[in-house]
Amino acid sequence: MTARSASPHGAQRRFPPEHFLNRELGLLAFNRRVLSQARNPQAPLLERLRFLCIVSSNLDEFFEIRMAGLKEQIKLRSTTLSTDGKTPQEAFQEVSAAAHALVAEQYALFNDEVLPQLAGEGIRFLRRVDWTDAQRAWIREYFFREVMPVLTPIGLDPSHPFPRVLNKSLNFAVELEGKDAFGRSSGAAIVQAPRVLPRVIQLPSQLCDCAHGFVFLSSILHGFVGELFAGMEVRGCYQFRVTRNSDLFVDEEEVKNLRAKIQGELPQRHFGDAVRLEVADNCSPAMTEFLLAQFGLGEADLYRVPGPVNLVRLMQVPDKVGRDDLKFPAFQPGTPAALQKSRNLFASIRAGDILLHHPYQSFNPVIELLDQAATDPQVVAIKMTVYRTGTDSVLMQSLLRAAQNGKEVTVIVELMARFDEEANIGWATKLEEVGAHVVYGVVGYKTHAKMLMVVRREDGREGSVLRRYVHLGTGNYHPRTARLYTDFGLLTCNEEIGSDVNEVFKQLTGLGRAQKLHHLWQAPFSLQSNIIAAIRAETEAARAGQRARIIAKMNSLLEPETIAALYEASQAGVRIDLIVRGVCALRPGIKGLSENIRVRSIIGRLLEHHRIFYFHAGGEEKVYLSSADWMERNFFRRIELAFPVLDRKLKRRVIAEGLQMYLADNRQSWEMDGNGGYQLRRGTRAKPRCAQCELIELLKP
Repeated sequence: MTARSASPHGAQRRFPPEHFLNRELGLLAFNRRVLSQARNPQAPLLERLRFLCIVSSNLDEFFEIRMAGLKEQIKLRSTTLSTDGKTPQEAFQEVSAAAHALVAEQYALFNDEVLPQLAGEGIRFLRRVDWTDAQRAWIREYFFREVMPVLTPIGLDPSHPFPRVLNKSLNFAVELEGKDAFGRSSGAAIVQAPRVLPRVIQLPSQLCDCAHGFVFLSSILHGFVGELFAGMEVRGCYQFRVTRNSDLFVDEEEVKNLRAKIQGELPQRHFGDAVRLEVADNCSPAMTEFLLAQFGLGEADLYRVPGPVNLVRLMQVPDKVGRDDLKFPAFQPGTPAALQKSRNLFASIRAGDILLHHPYQSFNPVIELLDQAATDPQVVAIKMTVYRTGTDSVLMQSLLRAAQNGKEVTVIVELMARFDEEANIGWATKLEEVGAHVVYGVVGYKTHAKMLMVVRREDGREGSVLRRYVHLGTGNYHPRTARLYTDFGLLTCNEEIGSDVNEVFKQLTGLGRAQKLHHLWQAPFSLQSNIIAAIRAETEAARAGQRARIIAKMNSLLEPETIAALYEASQAGVRIDLIVRGVCALRPGIKGLSENIRVRSIIGRLLEHHRIFYFHAGGEEKVYLSSADWMERNFFRRIELAFPVLDRKLKRRVIAEGLQMYLADNRQSWEMDGNGGYQLRRGTRAKPRCAQCELIELLKP
């Protein structure tokens, strides 16, 4: 059996499945590495709790998208094999077993290590059996004042069928005995916890024998659920949560108005097909079977958990606890020296290209560039892509202000940015209301490229000229994530790069054939082919006995043809280092196939997000930064860019800060073996090296 890879022209090429690892298992392996951060005794305790929550959040999306996709293939009786040669059913069985093991490990860590250690620091989650009389009285009053008025218990009988349960909402299944006021005795009811209610409630300090006492909403409901069913006996109360398929389906060939179609589809996301049922481990067998039947799920889809069914909601706890000693030390982002000389961004960019390394360096220059452009009388036009930007974006506010000030504002809003569709539709509506040109990209291709162009009328040697100022980035135009994700941004007024960016905007807003670009590699036209060509150039150099080297950093590596080219390069003797944060389908270190390839994953306090591609190129050392991972979707189904770092000093910075420091890391670096396993790299004799720690120190103000 062989797996296949699609090219942009529909051609098929076969690859041996034993050369590839499974995507879903790779994603779960990534989450195991994140979970290891919660286990790390050297990490601050409240940050360990955060990492536990991050794993839960990641798993939610994993089930909503990846597991949902597998189940959909099984439902349709698909016989398509994954790249590693598995049928959907085979993949589901393996992935389900791995997911159950991961969740069990997660809750064991939560209950056996993190909770006891938090209690030792005076941060306690109070169980019902431990409530004092004073605590119980306060909680009872809280229940009647804040909780009971917004609850709607639903008794299950012929006139009250099983309710529609929202995706990932907290619910309670209640077993009852007795008759109600109308003589009914259905024996069961469902209580849905509205999302307006906090899942963790902090008790007044005077009621606790600890600095910070918390109680779960689930504990409060368990304690007083009988108040909802007067005169009846509660035999059992069990929290549960269902995860649903959340991948929007939009037939883009049939859609006439993409925004209207997506707006219509968004409400249905909450009620897609069920893919996972989480229940408290004390849930009775009868109620468990009943719930599985209601959601059309099997035993493999059931996750019994010894604790809250939604650990994500504990993410708020560190912010409620004023213990800086239990959190990562705060750090102040720096600013490049080139921007410290003048407040005028345009003058600074004219003096030379500027590299921003987030979050070690501030995202404010990007915000200020757009802010200055919005009010500068010499600025005549602004063009920008929006993939993820948040609901309260200062960048979007600047675009609104620019349009109100009479600038020609054009915004490419990606409506299919997963889980950000609603926010993007909101911004699109506001921008249109002030006269901005809003375009939704190209049907069938997500616009994932990060580019901003400001056109300014300036005095030149031969009179008035229009100059393009450009920002290109590896991350989203999202000020909040720019403080948490590692990304590079380039500010330049290079004429050829400006011309390339302008050409891409023309493609996105108008019609016409793709033109040859000076410097940029663009998906779906030239990105993959240029990467393959660069890999093969290193391969040929190695065969000729010349020095050859490839280093690439990205989030995911899955595209089979690119992996095959890397294998070929390794066999020719090219030394290849890959820094892949998440899933990697390539098998490194296999004799005769990939013995010259090393793969590592960096997991630390910051989310590794930048994509960097380095090729020795006969000593020229070509360095590209990109919005794209090496995946089929990025190469063939998205608008993506890779842009070169042309300035020699900035190129050296990217190599040093984005690659060499990560390759030297022996504290947060996980090395991958040929079977997809990872080992934390610990150099016992080597000097401790932590790339993220060193960059915080190196680039601080």
